[in-house]
Amino acid sequence: MGPADYGRYGIIITLTTMVIILIGNGIPTAMAKYISEYFEANARMVKTIKRQAIILQTIIIGGITILFFFSIPLICKALGDPTLIPLFRISTLIIPAFAAASFYFSYYTGLHRFNLQATLKTLRSIFRIAFVIGLAYLWRVEGSIIGYIIAPGGVFLVAFLIDKFYISPRLKKQEESQETLKQDASFDWHKLTNYAWQIVIFFLAYELLISIDLYMVKGILRNDNLTGIYNAALTVGRIPYYIFYAMTIFLLPMISKSTSQNNQEETKKILGQSLRIMLILLIPMIVLMSIYAKPILVDFYGAKYSSGALAMSILEYGVGFLTIFYVMSFAMNGAGKTKIVMWISIFGFAINAILNYVLIKKYSITGSAIATTITSFVIMAWMLYYLWKDFGVLIKIKSLLKTIFAAVLMYAASLFFSKGDVAFIFWSVILFLLYLFILYLVKEIKKEDLVILKEIISRKKKRDVQEEFSGTEPSA
Repeated sequence: MGPADYGRYGIIITLTTMVIILIGNGIPTAMAKYISEYFEANARMVKTIKRQAIILQTIIIGGITILFFFSIPLICKALGDPTLIPLFRISTLIIPAFAAASFYFSYYTGLHRFNLQATLKTLRSIFRIAFVIGLAYLWRVEGSIIGYIIAPGGVFLVAFLIDKFYISPRLKKQEESQETLKQDASFDWHKLTNYAWQIVIFFLAYELLISIDLYMVKGILRNDNLTGIYNAALTVGRIPYYIFYAMTIFLLPMISKSTSQNNQEETKKILGQSLRIMLILLIPMIVLMSIYAKPILVDFYGAKYSSGALAMSILEYGVGFLTIFYVMSFAMNGAGKTKIVMWISIFGFAINAILNYVLIKKYSITGSAIATTITSFVIMAWMLYYLWKDFGVLIKIKSLLKTIFAAVLMYAASLFFSKGDVAFIFWSVILFLLYLFILYLVKEIKKEDLVILKEIISRKKKRDVQEEFSGTEPSA
C-alpha cells in the first residue's frame, strides 16, 4: 500500500477493533471468570452462564454497531479527514464479526481449553494473512478491510461447529457423571453486568492509553505518511507484547479459581513465578528489538519505513513496561480487583494524552514514542505496587540486578555484530543464547525454570501448566 495508505488502514482497523476490545470483551471476560469457577464442580452452570452471556452480548454489540455506523461522520471530522467515511462504513461489519469470534475465545478460556483457544487464534492469524493481504491485491485499502471482516467471521464459524459437535456433548456427559441435574443451576445475570462494566471501563481506558499516540500523530501532524511510518513502528514494536498475551489466557481463570477458594499462598506463587519468568524472557526481547529496530522495520515493511527506527527503538522499552502491566492486570481482574486496574488505566490514558500533545509538537513521532514509554513505566510501577500490597508479590532486587547485568553484557556484545537486513536474525539468536548462558552462570536460571518453559512451549494440558506455576507436584 505504501506508508500513506497503510496509515489510513491503521487508523480504520485500530479504531474499529478498539470498539470491540473495550466494549465487546466485557461480558465475555465476565463469562470466562464465572465459568472457570463453576465448570469443574457444577458443569450445568456452564450452559446457564453462557446463555445469559449470549443474550447480553447480542444486545450490546447490536446497539454499538448501529451507534458506530451513525457516528462515523463525527469521527472523521475529529480526525480531519472526511475521505475516511466510506472506509469506516465498510469496517462497521468488523464489530459483530470480531465480537462473535472473541466470545468463543473467552468461552474456551473459562473452560480451560487453552490448546483449543490457541488453535483458534492461530487460525485467525492465518485467515488474516490470507484474506487481508489477498484482498489488498484486488481492492487495496477497501480489500484489506473486507478481509478483516471475513477472517474473524470464519473463525467464529469454526468455533461454533467445535462447540456444537465436540464441547457441548462432553459437557452434557460431564453433567450426567456429576449428577448436576440435582444441583442448583440458577445464576444471577447481574453478576455478569456488575463485573463487566468495570472490565469495559478498563478496556476503554487501556485501549485509549495504547492507541492515543497513533490518533494524536494523525490529528496533530496531519500527515498520512508519518502516521503510516509510526503505525509500522508501533505494530512491529509490540511483538513481545503479543507474545506474552498468551499468559493472560491462563492467568485470569487460574487466579480467579485460587482467589475464589481463598488460597492466598497459591495465588502468590502463581503471580510470583509468572512475573519472574516474564522478566527473564521479556528483557532480552526488548533490548534486541531496540538494537535492531531499523532492519526489523525494513524486513517487515520495506525501506520506506526505515525513518521510524528511532521511534521504535525508544518505544520498545515502553512496550516492555506495558507488557508487564497488561499481563498482571489480567491477574488482578481474575482476583476481582477490577477497580484498581481500571483507575490505573484511566490515569495512564490522561498522562499519555498530555505528554503526546506536548512532545509530538516538539519531536514529531519520536516525541510520541517518548511519551508512551514514560507513561508505560509509570503504570507498570503502580501495578507492581499493588501486587506487593495485595498479594505480597515483589520483584527480588538480586534477581533483577542479575537480569539487567546479563542484558547489559548482551547489549555490549551486540556492538561488535552486524546490523544488516538479514544477518541481525542470526546474531540475535547468538546474543539471546549468550544472555541465557550468563544468567545460568550467575545461577538466576534454574532447572525448574527450564521445566516451566518447556511446558509452555509444548502447550501441554492446562493442569500441568497450572501445577508448575502454582508450585505443586505435576500429575502423572
